Amino acid sequence: MNRLFCVIPCYNEQEVLPETSKRLKEKISDLVNRNLIAPDSRILLVNDGSKDDTWNMIKKLHEEDEVFQGINLSKNMGHQNALLAGLMTAKELCDMAISLDADLQDDINAIDAMVEKFNEGADIVYGVRSKRTTDTFFKRFTAESYYKIVNAMGAHTVYNHADYRLMSRRALFALSEFGEVNLFLRGIVPMIGFNQEVVYYERAERFAGESKYPLKKMLSFAVEGITSLSTKPIKMITGLGFTIFFASILVFIYSLIRHLTGATVDGWTTIVWSVWAIGGLTMMSIGIIGEYIGKIYLETKSRPRFIIESYIGDEEDEEISEYAYKR
Repeated sequence: MNRLFCVIPCYNEQEVLPETSKRLKEKISDLVNRNLIAPDSRILLVNDGSKDDTWNMIKKLHEEDEVFQGINLSKNMGHQNALLAGLMTAKELCDMAISLDADLQDDINAIDAMVEKFNEGADIVYGVRSKRTTDTFFKRFTAESYYKIVNAMGAHTVYNHADYRLMSRRALFALSEFGEVNLFLRGIVPMIGFNQEVVYYERAERFAGESKYPLKKMLSFAVEGITSLSTKPIKMITGLGFTIFFASILVFIYSLIRHLTGATVDGWTTIVWSVWAIGGLTMMSIGIIGEYIGKIYLETKSRPRFIIESYIGDEEDEEISEYAYKR
């Protein structure tokens, strides 16, 4: 049987951890009893620099039951980096890993279908929302627009898929070959290839705590995804530049004709509009290029994407994963 690791990033999740740990333990026990996964499968909780009692709760869970393991990052590194820290540690220890959020809005019953897909030969199985009936109109509109815009800009993602996915051991090792500092796993994982499948599920409402992805953060995340995986915005700037250049030629010809026919009354409105329009487009273009230059700057520094302060688990796991979390 194959060993499963559930990897769960946690940031200030003390309100949800008691219920989350209970549900996940029941799910792991059920899968073990049905001989779908190995008895030594684990739940790996990654504390992303929480300011509340999250890490102490993780340590207590481990003391009470060995099914729970924990990683404590040295500081808050962000959701994507925390998730990567868990996956890169788990790759040394598991046959497959499933990543999901601590609030368990993603239906954990979909894990059964993911494991079945893995047993049928899939290396990556995406958890995809079948519908968004639990969302408000605004949330549904912005979320669906998010996926459409990101994909239109060249960052190919799986529609209505977040970070709920299963990855095989070899897929995890393939992911470790991607060395980007600017992480956007939703766009990177599809680039790995191998045999990829989809499992559909209905997302529930958050049972406690607050969402860690408000609109402002989602917009920032969208920009991160686009600029990390695609150069299409820069190509659009180039196209816009050529368009304005050809438009200026037409304006020049029009102005010359007006001059030769004696109609030389100045158009104040046209001049003002042109100055503001060109100035705005110039500033926007510089800003977009600046985003890419900033990312190049960060990539050349090659700073660590995460630093693990401590890891609690089985003794043999700690020895095996020593390279993974100290490198």
